[in-house]
Amino acid sequence: NLGVRSAGAFSTNVTGLASNTVYYYRCWASNVAGVAWSASTRSFTTYVAANPVVSNVQSTQREGTRWVDITYDVADADSTSLWVSVQVSTNGGVSYNCPVTDFSGPGYGAGVTPGTNRQIVWDMGQDWANRYSTQVCFAVRVSDVSAPSGVAVIPAGSNSGTDPDGGSYSVTVSGFYMDRYETTKAKWDEVYTWAVSNGYTFDHTGSVKAVNHPVHTVSWYDCVKWCNARSEKEGLTPAYYTSAARSTVYRTGQTNIGDNCVNSNSGYRLPTEVEWQYAARGGLSGKRFSWGDTISHSQANYNSSASYGYDVSPTRGYHPGYTSGGMPYTSPVGSFGAHGYGAGLYAMIGNVVELCWNWHPNYVGTYREMRGCAWDGQARYARIGPRESIASPEGTADKVGFRTILPLGEYSEEAGAPTICDSRDVLVDNATGASDVTYTSATLQ
Repeated sequence: NLGVRSAGAFSTNVTGLASNTVYYYRCWASNVAGVAWSASTRSFTTYVAANPVVSNVQSTQREGTRWVDITYDVADADSTSLWVSVQVSTNGGVSYNCPVTDFSGPGYGAGVTPGTNRQIVWDMGQDWANRYSTQVCFAVRVSDVSAPSGVAVIPAGSNSGTDPDGGSYSVTVSGFYMDRYETTKAKWDEVYTWAVSNGYTFDHTGSVKAVNHPVHTVSWYDCVKWCNARSEKEGLTPAYYTSAARSTVYRTGQTNIGDNCVNSNSGYRLPTEVEWQYAARGGLSGKRFSWGDTISHSQANYNSSASYGYDVSPTRGYHPGYTSGGMPYTSPVGSFGAHGYGAGLYAMIGNVVELCWNWHPNYVGTYREMRGCAWDGQARYARIGPRESIASPEGTADKVGFRTILPLGEYSEEAGAPTICDSRDVLVDNATGASDVTYTSATLQ
């Protein structure tokens, strides 16, 4: 609808169309005298989305340094803005699960344009110090999927190691988008208002200290239904259904839906514990927190105590910056530095503890998992490894909130999705001619 216009020629953009599809349209106009339609129906066919193609990946260690230069060529017939990440193998390309994150350069991250000799720099000294290998390979991942606003891209991969407190671990995920921030009250209200006018019911309206703080006093049931409402509001297929048949969208009541009631390939949903942990580790392996092995008030909103040697904050107790105005002592989202995956995630630790999808393995059918740490939680609860927080699905607290994830390739209208969407990541293997990996080997010392 172009609104009120005078006579003349007009144009508009239509988004959210499927690729390789024929669409038909007619135009109309109206005034006080009536409605007039165009004389004929016209049609157009959307293009078939093309994959980006990566080639000529090369790597060189700078002599006498711990820096590695990676270059590559990339072509894309239908996109001028690409998202690029790197995976590292230390076993000649058998697996790409070396947990590294310290990449930079104009050829890395979001907004990379197609072309030749795109450049990435790896700070091996920061990520992989005091190591030596003749079997290092680099996989350059390129996607022409543009992330919706407000999310970070969490690439597919594995993270394994020995946690200082939780022991050995290994987590593997498919790629997904994750909200950069905990869900704010402003965002909650926006979706909630739409939802209650479109067949949804909730047990709680949500509370907050300020609209830019995380919403709290919402139950697990509320959050799951809110995820579905957000999906439907934005024109996406919901993730949660009332039964394994997946014929009825979960919109009302308190239903302990199981894994078979979830379409994990569509819509907004709560992260599983594994997805949350993988994202929270931010590519680092074997660390206590998202950024390292110690914590202070400069890094998170939590309750500091001298009882833990890894709590090195010079200020103790509640965070002194957020104790005004009464409890809860939450902070505005984004108050602390981002970390992980292109520095895209904020406050995975601190502020509010975050609800996850799955049952806690020790309390299946009774308590769902929560991860992270709240404003009143001590440092032990901020650790990534131990799984110490649980929530009854109907319960609420002023320290419990959530953030959502979205499968790669799902778009929201408000995010400005392109007309034609291609959600496939492409890796090309120059060594074998296969179509799933591009790598170059290097001897690092």
